[in-house]
This record gives sequence, structure tokens and C-alpha cells, in this order.
Amino acid sequence: MMDSLLIANRGEIARRIIRTAKMLGIRTIAVYSEADAGLPFVREADEAIAIGPPPARESYLSEARILEAARKTGAAAIHPGYGFLSENAEFAEAVEKAGIVWVGAPPAAIRAMGLKDAAKELMQAAGVPVTPGYLGPDQSDARLAAEADAIGYPVLIKAVAGGGGKGMRRVDRAQDFAELLASCRREAAASFGDDRVLIERYIANPRHIEVQIFADKSGNCVHLFERDCSLQRRHQKVIEEAPAPGLDTATRVAICDAAVKAAKAVNYVGAGTIEFIADASSGLNPDRIWFMEMNTRLQVEHPVTEAITGEDLVLWQLKVASGEPLPKRQDEIAVNGWAFEARVYAENPAAGYLPSTGRLEHLKLPTSVRVDSGVDEGDEITAFYDPMIAKIIAHGPNREAALWKLAAACAGIEVWPVRSNAGLLARIATDPDFRAARIDTGFLDRHGESLVASEPDETVIDKAAAALSKSMGSDPWSALSGFRIAATSDSRVRVRIDGHLHWGRARPGLEAKAIEIDEATVLFDSGNAWSIGLPLASEIETNHGVGDGAILSPMPGLVISVDVAEGDPVAKGDRLLTVEAMKMEHSLRAPFDGIVGKLQVSPGVRVSENQLVASVMKGEE
Repeated sequence: MMDSLLIANRGEIARRIIRTAKMLGIRTIAVYSEADAGLPFVREADEAIAIGPPPARESYLSEARILEAARKTGAAAIHPGYGFLSENAEFAEAVEKAGIVWVGAPPAAIRAMGLKDAAKELMQAAGVPVTPGYLGPDQSDARLAAEADAIGYPVLIKAVAGGGGKGMRRVDRAQDFAELLASCRREAAASFGDDRVLIERYIANPRHIEVQIFADKSGNCVHLFERDCSLQRRHQKVIEEAPAPGLDTATRVAICDAAVKAAKAVNYVGAGTIEFIADASSGLNPDRIWFMEMNTRLQVEHPVTEAITGEDLVLWQLKVASGEPLPKRQDEIAVNGWAFEARVYAENPAAGYLPSTGRLEHLKLPTSVRVDSGVDEGDEITAFYDPMIAKIIAHGPNREAALWKLAAACAGIEVWPVRSNAGLLARIATDPDFRAARIDTGFLDRHGESLVASEPDETVIDKAAAALSKSMGSDPWSALSGFRIAATSDSRVRVRIDGHLHWGRARPGLEAKAIEIDEATVLFDSGNAWSIGLPLASEIETNHGVGDGAILSPMPGLVISVDVAEGDPVAKGDRLLTVEAMKMEHSLRAPFDGIVGKLQVSPGVRVSENQLVASVMKGEE
């Protein structure tokens, strides 16, 4: 076993590798960019080396800087994690040439599986079923169009060097083929420097099923069963599970055997994943599942395989890279229960999944399930790298039990002010179709609107009312509903949620968790975060009648004086009280002639922005 290990990666996968390496007594070395200097993986490594500015090409993708860091620290091995340089054959060769152990796939295997057309030809030769299509060298427009006609529409045009959903177009009609082919080529050239494409049959109800394989340097190869990664958005995985629902024993044996055959065809070593596309329109069966591609690295979703097998895949990687045989034979590996992994991203689903960056002022992740995270509360989500906050891994004796655990875990996530998709994940986990395993890669496209909480529902509004009423202390109703002398009591209250006004009712017994974070009051509900507060004075006056006047603190501060008493007559402009903030005094004055109503504060009390502090009513009321 190597005595030291440099992790050529960042975030949660760096922490994950560090955890296993330390368990084995291996000295760990982190490399980090300037943007990541304060992240947990840097602190948790035994040694950390700065390798450049934030842009990945100047740090995590700089082969020279990583190799120099390895030389300086005397690293015996390099683990690339996933992404970045993990599937770069040239880097793998440079590592081995430097006399350093490469904890990854052999460079030859990376090259063999790196181009989609060559990989499929290799798999065909090895007897692994591939999706019907055209993989030939003739890239003329006429030949590609003719092949598409022969396959039958709809078809997929895919970049030979593509990945991550880039360089891919669906074509439904022959008359659209030329335009979409040109578009696909332009994107492929810009993204990969290679505009070659292949044509495949489009699968109407596709399931994405992948098999985890492992091989050692002695030629032994095993599988650790399959994962279902069908729940995707724009070809990016969102929730993965293992095993795959609806897969019978015969079909499982068929695809797992095919995966091992594929790995052996390229003399594979280490952890790898064989990805298959399945036509699930009439159930899963072996003759409608085809090889798609191979990922020659550890996958993001490897924890679900660890959960159902009880194996540590990073430990397996380190043992195999050290020349040891596989820790177990095929007949010693078994499935135990069911597992899900949900990826919590810093993004706003209600705003078209726009990335959300900034400081994690408040972060609460579940403790009842496994959580792999690259950040802690107070860390920064930047625009330089993948916006993943955490992976939530739930394991149970069966699919239903694991799914309930996942739903509860995601619903309890609290993130602020960075937005996250935790609420979306919680809703997916309780969706009837997902629970019934009626899934394919188009699931989120079909269900998106119903799963994204773009507006607060009635329960959220009522919880906001309850939380604000509780924060007001005694007699909250007069403060929130616009109390008027001799007026009829109104149980409704006006609340502001994410900048919009709503009517709610603080129903007895309704549980609501709202906390003060910096200058905001935030309501957390089912994974979603809502900024809540009281209406502005002008909004209350407009919505409660001519005679109402609510006085709100314009900023967080300290009440240093109250100049009136309840029932006092006041004229427009009279000072009611004074708030001190940022070493400045701010006088709050009567908006019109009237009578002082309820006073909500006294000298020495701290107030938050938009907090109701007093009310003034027209004299005639």
C-alpha cells in the first residue's frame, strides 16, 4: 500500500478520498485553487498545496502544477477523483512516467473508451449489444442523412467526443436533419474540438442503467450490480438508486455479464462504470438494453453501490492501484436493501435552475442519513466550479423505506441565502409516479411544473403568518391584521413572502420554523427557504383601509426612545420613536393626523428590518 496520496480534485470527492486514505494510515495531500483555500478538504488533508488561481484551467486542469505539487510533497500516488483530469490519458501517462502510482484506469483503456464511435465498435466486436445506429467514418451530410432515414425517425445526432449532454440533438423529421446536424457539429467543435458525429435510434422511453465494475492487475474482474440514473435534467443526473427498479434476475445477469465482458475487452484495471440505455416502453428485458458508453473513473453516484454492498469503493481503488488483488470474488458480493442518492445543488429551480452563488450563512444538512458534502456553513459557493452542496444517501431494507428516508432528509435541509434544489428533491421523493417507479429520462420534463415550488402554497403562507405572529409576542393579531378601534376582528393576516404580499391565517397548532439570519427572517419548509416579513406601511394602509397606518422599522437596529403613548393624538410628521443603526439615529414619524394605536416596542429593544413597531389610526376611527 502506498504511504502518501495526492488528491488531484476538490470539494466532496476530495473529502471522501481523504476519509478512506486516513483510515488506511496514508498521508493525504490536497491541492487547491485560491478560491478554495478555506474549504474543509484543505483543512482535513495532512498537507495542502496551492496550485493557482480560481479558473480550473489554471489550477485543477493544470497537469504541470499538479505534478510539481506531487514532486514537492513526495506523493507516492495521485487519485484524480472524478471530472477534471480523471479521464485524461495523457495526464495518466505523465503521472506513471514520473514514477507515481496512478489511482485510475490504464491510459490505453481511457483512450479506447473515450470516443463514442470507437468504443461502440469495440463493444460490438466483444459481443456487447449496442444501440442501433451509424458509427462509420463517412461524415458527409448525404451519408449521415441516408443513415438516419434507414434507422427511422426520431434519431439522435451525438458528438463522437461528446459528454455531459453537449453535442446532442434529437431529430423528429427528415426535413429538420440538415439544420440540426449543422447545429450539433458547431457545438461539438466548440466544446470538444471535434465535430464528428454518430447517429443512433432515439429511444422513446429511455432508462439509464449503469453497472459498477472493478478489475485488478491480474485480470480479475467483477461487477457490484447496477444503478438506475434515469432521473435527469438536461442529461445531468439528479437522483440515482440501486438496484434498478423493475429489473428481473435474468435481465440483471445479462447486463452485469455484458459489463464485465466490456471491461475485459479493454484490459481494464480499477473502478469503472458501463452505461446502458434501456427501452422501457414494455418493461426491461435483455434484448432492449444497449451499451451507451463507459466512464473510466469513479462515479459521483458510487455511494449508492457502497450502501447496498457494504463495500468501500475508494478502498478498493487504493488496494488495486497498489497491486493487490480484488478484495472479494464475485460470489462474495451481494445486494443488501435499497439506496438512493440525491444531489443538492446551489441553484434556483423556480428561476429556471439558475445557479446560485454566495456565502452559506446558514446550512443545515441531515444527520439521519449519509451526507457527502464539500462545504460547511460559512463557506462560499463560487461560479468557478460545479455548484454541488452535498449528496444525500439514504439506505433502507427496501425501496419504499429508503425513499421515505430520502424524502424526510431532503425536506429537513436548510440553506440560506444561497438557493438550493432541496425542495425539488423532497417533492420528487414523494411524487406518486416516482414512488411507483414510473420513471424514464423524461420524468422531470413531464413533471417539472408540479415539482417546483415557484410560489408559496396556502400552507406555507399560513406558516409564515404563524411564525410572524409568534415573533410579535402578545396580541399579534392587531399588529398583523391592521387592528382598528371598534372594528370587526379579522383572523387573516397580511405577510410578505419573497417580496410578494399574501393573506394567511396563523392557525393554532401549525408548526413553523423561522429564524433570523443576518437581516432576514427565513421560513424553512420541506426543503424550501422563504424570506418572510411584515408588509410595508404603505402596503398595509392600501390593503387595510384609509384609516390604517403601520410603522415599520426601515432597518435592523436598537430602539433608543419612544416619544408617545398608546391613545395619544399625533399630527402628521410628529416623531413617534427613534431607532439607532450603524451609529446613526432614524426618527419614525406619524404618516398622518391620528391617534397612536398599539405600541409594539419599548426603549432598549432590538428590531429587525420591516418589523412592525407601532400603528397610527385616523382620529375619526
